[in-house]
Amino acid sequence: MCKQLNLFQTELNHWKKSTELLPTRDNDFDTLSGEKLDICYFPKTPNDNYLNNIGFPGVFPYTRGVHPNLYRGKLWTMRQFAGFGKPEDTNHRFKKLLEKGQTGLSVAYDMPTLMGYDPDHPYSQGEVGKCGVSVSSLADMETLFDGIDLGQISVSQTINGPAIILLAFYIAVAEKQRVPLNQLRGTLQNDILKEFIAQKEWIFPPKPSMRIITDMMAYCTDHMPKFNTISISGYHIREAGSTAAQELAFTLANGFAYVEHGIEAGLNVDDFAPRLSFFFNSHLDFFEEISKFRAARRIWAKRMKNVYGAKNEKSWKLRFHTQTAGCSLTAQQPEINIARTGFQALAGVLGGTQSLHTNSMDETLALPTEKAAEIALRTQQLIAYETGVTNVVDPLGGSWYVEKMTDEIEKKSEKYFNEIESLGGVIPAIEQGFFQREIAHAASDYQSKLDSNQRIMVGVNRFVKVDEEIDIPILEIGAEAGDGQRQKMAEIKENRNESLVQESLLQIKDACKSGENLMPPIIKAAKAYVTMGEIVKALKTEFGEWQESAIF
Repeated sequence: MCKQLNLFQTELNHWKKSTELLPTRDNDFDTLSGEKLDICYFPKTPNDNYLNNIGFPGVFPYTRGVHPNLYRGKLWTMRQFAGFGKPEDTNHRFKKLLEKGQTGLSVAYDMPTLMGYDPDHPYSQGEVGKCGVSVSSLADMETLFDGIDLGQISVSQTINGPAIILLAFYIAVAEKQRVPLNQLRGTLQNDILKEFIAQKEWIFPPKPSMRIITDMMAYCTDHMPKFNTISISGYHIREAGSTAAQELAFTLANGFAYVEHGIEAGLNVDDFAPRLSFFFNSHLDFFEEISKFRAARRIWAKRMKNVYGAKNEKSWKLRFHTQTAGCSLTAQQPEINIARTGFQALAGVLGGTQSLHTNSMDETLALPTEKAAEIALRTQQLIAYETGVTNVVDPLGGSWYVEKMTDEIEKKSEKYFNEIESLGGVIPAIEQGFFQREIAHAASDYQSKLDSNQRIMVGVNRFVKVDEEIDIPILEIGAEAGDGQRQKMAEIKENRNESLVQESLLQIKDACKSGENLMPPIIKAAKAYVTMGEIVKALKTEFGEWQESAIF
């Protein structure tokens, strides 16, 4: 015990010395009453496993955070998921959010865009601009970021099936702005495995989908070192009804699958792994969520180092964006959602998130109004500047409850990893319906507890208002968004160089067959104003489509 204590003290002194050299925000980190606070707190007599399982912030296995001084050095990126109607509508919203203190942009695309359909496709009828912004050409992307310097802002894009095409549009806009690609910062969700598991917005079968993603990883490794190629997403797995442990296990299993495919494609793990990021849900069980985030960092670090042989510390560090739980919001008494979101956001911050989106109170009814989005952003700012939770790194570290729950979530995740491996890996498990069944059972169990009042949801099965009328403003998207986008597309097709369009599409098909990287020909097509739907059609010709088996 004495030897262990001496080792701990030596490591602690080294850690404290290293934090003295780090830049610090110009801020008062005392309590509101003026009491001095240490940057982090530690046990006086650590147990034998402390250094291996908990350790120090910014030090392997990163249970206590990936940065030694966390929010004392830099606050999380405050993003508000925004997108509706035509690109010019969302461009206006972006500029308003930036004026109000938002520090990063996050793009929500409409359903036709998510599924790879242009606004003039029959399947797009009535859906253009409804649940996000409509983008199907370079012209749309130019309008979306008009007046916004892509060299100065970090942009997150929630797009999966046609992600390679939207990235090509984005690159083309950056080049037109004369922004070097190696300066672009941001994240592409691009998590197709999660789509097969939970959100169901895929376009191509699993194997060619993974080919597309590894091509993107390779291209961004060479040209965009500051850009996160994949945001491996547990958010939608949780929204589909999973437990916290399932969200974590399935998300990390997907992450490891991307790592394996990258290595199989000939990439060095330390060249691409530092640019993999994660996207988690922050739900209402406050301490469970905090424990989930801490367990996530530890599991990722250990596997990347010990299983995949990563040597770069950046490959070991799990960085993540958090969004509060959309599925927890209620149409009943929607103002209460402000409080729900505040608790969930606080859990994300106490769990050490690098980026945060707070849902607006009206999102269960419609896309957020500008006022509701502002309140959601102010919720983050209140947490950052008024609560004092940013003054200390991992303030709940050492709590018997939190440490025990962190360990338990890690154990449950490891059990799921073993089950997935026994099925042959993530893609065979998807094809056999394993993930879908597990999530369905968890969702059913939760709903039965709500129905029997074993779980209480305020305003839904307890504290209900009879004959309640919703009296908050709702953002409505009319038919003019679709009309405008269809007219714009007709003008693009009329004025572009058609021979260059056909040449670009042929080169995409040739790259599909030859195995050459798909990014260069798709970027070339984007610059020729080939539409997203046209590129998707060319890819489908070579890769085909996929139908999920029914799961009961």
